Amino acid sequence: MQIHKNFFTFVTFVSLFGLVSCGGSPSNNSTTIAVPKQVIDPVTTPDIIDDISCDVSYPLQILSINDESTGAEAAALFDGNKTNASSWQADTTDSNLLLTLSEPAMLKQLIITWKNVEYAHLFNIYGSKDQENWQLLNSKTQSEKNSLFPDVIHLDQLRTETALYLRIELAGSDVSQPSSILEVEAFGCQKDVSHNIELIDWYLSVPTDEDSNGKSDSIKETALADGYSDPRFFTLSKDGGLVFTTSVSGYRTSTNTNYVRSELREMLRRGDTSEQTQGVNKNNWVFSTAPQTDLDNAGGIDGELNAELAVNSVTTTGEDYQIGRVIIGQIHANDDEPARLYYRKLPGNSNGSIYLAHEALGGDDAYYDIIGSRTNSASNPTDGIPLDEKFSYSITVSGHKLTVKVIKADGSEFEQIVDMTTSGYDQGSQYMYFKAGVYNQNNSGDAHDFVRATFYQIENSHSGYPH
Repeated sequence: MQIHKNFFTFVTFVSLFGLVSCGGSPSNNSTTIAVPKQVIDPVTTPDIIDDISCDVSYPLQILSINDESTGAEAAALFDGNKTNASSWQADTTDSNLLLTLSEPAMLKQLIITWKNVEYAHLFNIYGSKDQENWQLLNSKTQSEKNSLFPDVIHLDQLRTETALYLRIELAGSDVSQPSSILEVEAFGCQKDVSHNIELIDWYLSVPTDEDSNGKSDSIKETALADGYSDPRFFTLSKDGGLVFTTSVSGYRTSTNTNYVRSELREMLRRGDTSEQTQGVNKNNWVFSTAPQTDLDNAGGIDGELNAELAVNSVTTTGEDYQIGRVIIGQIHANDDEPARLYYRKLPGNSNGSIYLAHEALGGDDAYYDIIGSRTNSASNPTDGIPLDEKFSYSITVSGHKLTVKVIKADGSEFEQIVDMTTSGYDQGSQYMYFKAGVYNQNNSGDAHDFVRATFYQIENSHSGYPH
């Protein structure tokens, strides 16, 4: 953005000289009266906001949202809290909200999370650089009834608009009820950014069901690598990360799972659909302790997953044992999970804990605290990781040895080693794949309570896998 300013300064000098004489006087008296210099403050023309051109979309920082009729700030609309306890209620069916961004941006989407989803809410969205000239931005003018998900309103279908301000004109609902909103989020760009994560050997699970098969949707490798995004679940961050988000409500990947996710599933076939997703084949890998036939048929042997991320949000509502927990990395087998890596932050704590679960084949889970404690009443871990702080983890398998390492931003390292000799994965037909993202471990909280993490690095490697 370029901002031009013109300054015009006017300075006036006024001097008055008076000469007074008395006739016949032996002397002349003269007096000079000086009027002080008068300076007029510079007059500044309004800032000129240049049009922005960029092709990506990421979350934009909101400076304020105000009720235009009263001027009152609607802080609950941009506090990052989508629980029922944090909402804004319109006083009348016709209410306007003024949204101010922290800096001008090319607008792409607006996400509105409605509280009373049983109504179809009526609205129009306008953008402006100066609060004087407003442009209509939306073609969609009402929300979906009874939707599990926030509304995505595209702001670049009628025109491309650079703006500093957004006006949300609310016209009530289809039954003439004032609107109630949990959160408003703006997306767009000030510049083009990109991430550094190779996505061709992953597919993405998101909690929608666009094909109406009763299960969550899967974005396959090629579509994902070609730039798929949905600001509700998977999008860029301004600093070049990938943002994964999922709420409590949504569709699950199968009837065997209890929670929803926005999560990558490793796909070693890299878009080659002649390889099936499941099975001991070139799409999956095996432990080096597997039978020789499996070693020959698999896409890789043993493996390592490295990730750098920051957890941005965790749930704060629901059953005590579910609040605040999210899985950020996994090794998944046919039906069991040799490794599940959890981040958990309780509402009263400033830092989060990290712990590992190892599931034996057909057996029970064994838990290992890596940082802090996983318990429902854990005290604040002094060596824990707060929200929005970057950290790294690695999950490594070499034969019967499972190693999980966590490295904090200050360089301190924490490691857990698990001996899998008796875990049963050395028998035949057990295929493996890594997973990374956010797998919400809460199904009892408020419907729109959510987890979010931004990943800056996701790298997978295996012996015999050339990529």
